[in-house]
Amino acid sequence: MVKSWSPESWRHLPVRQVPDYPDPAALAVVEGKLRSYPPLVFAGEARNLKKALAEVAAGKAFLLQGGDCAESFAEFHPNNIRDTFRAILQMAVVLTFAASCPVVKVGRMAGQFAKPRSAPTEELGGVTLPSYRGDIVNGMDFTAESRQPDPARLLQAYGQAAATLNLLRAFAQGGYADLHEVHRWNMGFVTSPQTERYRDLAARIEESLNFMAACGITSETTPSLRQTDFYTSHEALLLGYEQAMTREDSTQGGWYDTSAHMLWMGERTRDLDGAHIEFLRGIRNPIGCKVGPGANPADLIRLIDVLNPDNEAGRLTLISRMGHDQVEAKLPALVRAVTREGRKVVWSCDPMHGNTIKSGTGFKTRPFDRILAEVRGFFAVHQAEGSYAGGIHIEMTGQNVTECIGGAMDVSDAQLADRYHTHCDPRLNASQALELAFLVAEGLKAERLGQPLAAAS
Repeated sequence: MVKSWSPESWRHLPVRQVPDYPDPAALAVVEGKLRSYPPLVFAGEARNLKKALAEVAAGKAFLLQGGDCAESFAEFHPNNIRDTFRAILQMAVVLTFAASCPVVKVGRMAGQFAKPRSAPTEELGGVTLPSYRGDIVNGMDFTAESRQPDPARLLQAYGQAAATLNLLRAFAQGGYADLHEVHRWNMGFVTSPQTERYRDLAARIEESLNFMAACGITSETTPSLRQTDFYTSHEALLLGYEQAMTREDSTQGGWYDTSAHMLWMGERTRDLDGAHIEFLRGIRNPIGCKVGPGANPADLIRLIDVLNPDNEAGRLTLISRMGHDQVEAKLPALVRAVTREGRKVVWSCDPMHGNTIKSGTGFKTRPFDRILAEVRGFFAVHQAEGSYAGGIHIEMTGQNVTECIGGAMDVSDAQLADRYHTHCDPRLNASQALELAFLVAEGLKAERLGQPLAAAS
């Protein structure tokens, strides 16, 4: 028998990764305000994304999900939003054209403020303070005042998410994403070998567009050439915020979390009897779940059945995050079980979180070669198992940061301090993200043609 569900039913279960607010009454007042605020996204948009993800589950499209590790209040600027959107579009164009495959574009944007932490406190110089949990909770400065969770930050996060979504919609629908402008979509700071590779691809796309124009197919006659669908997502960590943003759809019924089109849960919060799964099982948005090397097939099937009891294609994305050295050992049994049981899911690869190291200069970083290795392993496993490697989930930015070492630009350990701006985990810069897109396109093309990965390059 299926348990009854309501937006607040999670409150009766164990919950992890929640900040300790010093004034619960103040938190309740803020959550009450949020319940009266307009939705950030609409149920119909979430349903459209679910339909697009159903195409991914069927092997007919590919999911590209990327954006900030943790959005910050300090770096909130239209240029930063534009550059990340542009970098995602660059990647999508490479994937679409090189692999002849539609790409579903989902940003880790307009809501990715909260971060899970391995410990509730941290110590520095003999002083112990609450851990930084993202700007939606507290501040980065290591002071008692900054680290105290502040409910007012929830309202600031809502305002920033609303403004970000407004700009993203303008970019996606207002002509900025016009394929005829593709030759302008190169970042001025990119001076790696990938620049020429992308410009060559852009020239080939432009030739195709010129041919279509000669046939009467232009941006004026075909809106899909000047517009694109772009969706938002974030980790559903602060369940009080998510509950406050959950509304019943007035047209078709059902509850939708209107803070984003897609929500996901991480490794630390996917307890079968926990609050996060309880909340996510009841909303009708497409949802995701991170799956690490500690997952076992039986538990994964049980989790799928809780989150997607109707086996609805496009409802659930499993985001593999194994690490470059474990993906080919740990992932096959999980893929095999899901395939054997006939569960309809999207398989996506997070090659970031399992490949984090501490550099010789003391920075947390991710070697680009390990990221590439996990992506290759992900495609190899799915090809061997006869399943579909349907997506990639990355932390990246359109800014010229130096946070991940390696890549065609060969960011060195010594260069990490030059432009290390992340508020939490290291991100790929635009050049590295584009380089990764070429590898993914090669793997996707090989997968669709039934060729070995190496034969596609």
